[in-house]
Amino acid sequence: MVEPAGTRSGYAMRGRQAIVIEAVGRSIVSGEVAVGEVLPREAELVERFGLSRTSVREAMRVLAAKGLVDIRQKVGTRVRPQELWNVFDTDILRWHNEAGLGAEIMRDLVEVRQIMEPAAARLAAGRATIADHHRMAKALAAMTASTEDPDDYASADVEFHLAVYAASHNSLLRQFGSVVADFMKLTFTVQQHTTMDPGELAADAASHATVYRAIDRGNGEQAEEAMLTVVLDGKNALVRALGGADGGPVGASGG
Repeated sequence: MVEPAGTRSGYAMRGRQAIVIEAVGRSIVSGEVAVGEVLPREAELVERFGLSRTSVREAMRVLAAKGLVDIRQKVGTRVRPQELWNVFDTDILRWHNEAGLGAEIMRDLVEVRQIMEPAAARLAAGRATIADHHRMAKALAAMTASTEDPDDYASADVEFHLAVYAASHNSLLRQFGSVVADFMKLTFTVQQHTTMDPGELAADAASHATVYRAIDRGNGEQAEEAMLTVVLDGKNALVRALGGADGGPVGASGG
């Protein structure tokens, strides 16, 4: 098992238990601790990390909430099968990337977006409020204004997609967008830094504008088709960007 690291990320990484969460979580996701393996007992973790029993217990509860471990009295804390992990958890996504497994997860995310986002755009065309239109238009303007800066462009790009999810007024779609926002940002940053120049980003912004115009006109079918084009174009850019990224963490060249 790796030794503790001081990195903190998100609500779950606050407090002294962050040391245990970070070290144990990374070792599980990387495969250093195998599925089905029982973690060291509480007393051993207390000694190893120099923390109180309370901090160690809280760390284990956080890892259990992420779906990584199953805690049972008299049996111990066992690593759960990977299909039971909360793969959308920000820390788990980050640990995948740090372990060199981010490329596969990003491709999977794009495939899910290919299913979800066209439907969200179609719903948005019939449900968007004035506030929703303002949010989408503002994000689109930010994209158009930042084609010379891939990092700013990626942030505005994520905001546009979140605005479309919100405009669908479907609580599950909106929640999905919020859950994957951080990893969408990583995905967009990778593809835009690696494969897109300012001219391509301007063309990408124009494709997003086509989505917004269809939503603004209330044409659900055209909004769905335009959003599918946007996601597929992004998928192609990501495939190009990940051509040599399978062996290590993605996004390292993303600034």
